[in-house]
Amino acid sequence: MNILIVGAGGFIGAVLRYLIGLIPLNQAGAFPVKTMCINIVGSFLIGLVAAYSVEHSDCSQSLQLFLKVGICGGFTTFSSFALETTTLMNKGNTLYAALYTCLSVILGVAAIYLAEKLYYGLIG
Repeated sequence: MNILIVGAGGFIGAVLRYLIGLIPLNQAGAFPVKTMCINIVGSFLIGLVAAYSVEHSDCSQSLQLFLKVGICGGFTTFSSFALETTTLMNKGNTLYAALYTCLSVILGVAAIYLAEKLYYGLIG
């Protein structure tokens, strides 16, 4: 049953990611803004879910799997991040590659931290 729950969430996350990918931005050889934003938003959302789960022991494992592994896992994508970073490097855009890597990691971690602080601030 958990496989179906994760799969359903993954479907939703992947479709949302695809739809955001359709947003028309001229990114030919430029900074991969959409993937970075997807990963930061996904980090923020998984931070909220994690904080909620800690505070609410009645939050079912199925719901956590659906939201964290399914939706957030299907929405964010490390493989695209790695591919885009490598593509930037291969095209000689080493500065963009380094900036993208640093911003993605720092902002992703900051998004989770902010989500937890906001969550605990709102309920605490």
